[in-house]
Amino acid sequence: MKKIAILASGSGSNAEKILEYLKDSTKAHVTVIGSNKKDAFVLERAKKFNVPTFTFTRSDLESGLLTEKLLSLDIDLVVLAGFLLKIPKDFIRAFPEKIVNIHPALLPKYGGKGMYGMHVHEAVKAAGEKETGITIHLVNENYDEGKVIFQAGVGVLETDSAEDIANKVHELEHKYFPNVIESLL
Repeated sequence: MKKIAILASGSGSNAEKILEYLKDSTKAHVTVIGSNKKDAFVLERAKKFNVPTFTFTRSDLESGLLTEKLLSLDIDLVVLAGFLLKIPKDFIRAFPEKIVNIHPALLPKYGGKGMYGMHVHEAVKAAGEKETGITIHLVNENYDEGKVIFQAGVGVLETDSAEDIANKVHELEHKYFPNVIESLL
């Protein structure tokens, strides 16, 4: 059975979909969920599935304490689900091609530092894009530049607000992210 660690900074809707999807899996299970925010709702969502949680600081991430913790748990895959801190090179080296992220746009468009959440959807709207979507990719040293594993698109109407775009993208995330994670294992 493969062990997954989820790192998240916010509400954790993607984490919850992953937990639901894998709850009866014989292939993999979520071993732990970590957050860099003590009040992140993802920690509450994890309780419903009896998944252990922990919080950590940016310093824990950068100093290697988080890496040591996940290595001690024999984690096979690290899933970033709304995790907003940049992953340090040492962490990437400890989990080569074993860190996966989901981005709320069709990379390479609307990626990079500062491009997360509503910032992405507002940029898509402002540019008058006719399509947006999700990109699931491996994590490397640069924001949103790792090897693309999967993309799915959705149409954007002129009348769509940034919130409408966000809702369409969330539907794609919830539909595809758990399947893609399982296929990686």
